[in-house]
Amino acid sequence: MVELKTDTSIDAMYEAGQVVGQALTAVREAADVGVSLQELDEVARGVLREAGATSPFLGYRPSFAPVPFPAVVCTSVNDAIVHGIPTGYRLRDGDLVSIDCGAELGGWAGDSAVSFVVGEPRPADVRLIETAERALAAGIEAAVVGNRIGDIAHAIGSVCRAAGYGIMDDFGGHGIGRRMHEDPPVPNEGRPGRGLPLRHGMALAIEPMLIGSGRDDYHAAADGWTLRTNDGSRAAHVEHTVAITDGGPRVLTERNSKN
Repeated sequence: MVELKTDTSIDAMYEAGQVVGQALTAVREAADVGVSLQELDEVARGVLREAGATSPFLGYRPSFAPVPFPAVVCTSVNDAIVHGIPTGYRLRDGDLVSIDCGAELGGWAGDSAVSFVVGEPRPADVRLIETAERALAAGIEAAVVGNRIGDIAHAIGSVCRAAGYGIMDDFGGHGIGRRMHEDPPVPNEGRPGRGLPLRHGMALAIEPMLIGSGRDDYHAAADGWTLRTNDGSRAAHVEHTVAITDGGPRVLTERNSKN
C-alpha cells in the first residue's frame, strides 16, 4: 500500500534528508587517495550521531542477504554497482566511487547516493557519472502529479540507453517514508503512461544505476551483498528522495553544489 504523506510529514522527511545530504557531503570531502572505505563509513556514522539520527542500512537484512548489512553507507568502487560493504580497501587514484546513505530521524527516512572519482578521472568515467546525473534529473522532472511511475522510468531509461549504458533490470528506486523501502517500486526503464498514478504526498527514492559497457548483466560478489558488473566495466549510482507535490517535485536530500 502506498502511504500519502501530509505536508507536515514531508517537512519532517526533509529534515531526515538533510542529514543524508550532510553525510554524503562529509564522505565525499573525506574521500582521497589512501583513505579506506571503513574510514568513510566512520565519517558518515559521525554525521548521523551528531544529528541524533539512526541508520536504516545498519543491520538491514533483505531476503537475498546472507548477513545483516554491517555499515551505515554502501561503498561501491569501480565495477561494483550497488550495495558495496565498506572494507579496509584504500582508495586509489582514478577510482570511481558510489556512496549510498540513509538516515532515520523523527520517525521518517531519507535515502540518497552520489558517484564521483577520486584523484584524476578518466573521461569515460566523467561521462558515465554525468549521464547518471542527467538520468536522475530527468526522472525527478517527470515526478509530477498526473504522471505515472512509468513516466519516471521511461525518462531515466531514455537518457541511459541514448548514451549507450546498461541498466539493472530488477533493481531500481522505491517508495520511502516511515521506512526506507516502501511501495511502489520505481524501475529505471519502462513505458510512459503506465503504472501507478503520481499523487500529491507520494515520496519516492529515484535512483539510476548505470553500467558503463552497455550490458545489463551483473552478479553478486562473494560477500552476498555487492553487485558487480559481469564484464568488469565501471558503474555509477545516483539517488535522491523526492516528494510529489501539487507545486512540483521537491528534492528532500539536497546537498551542496560539490556533490
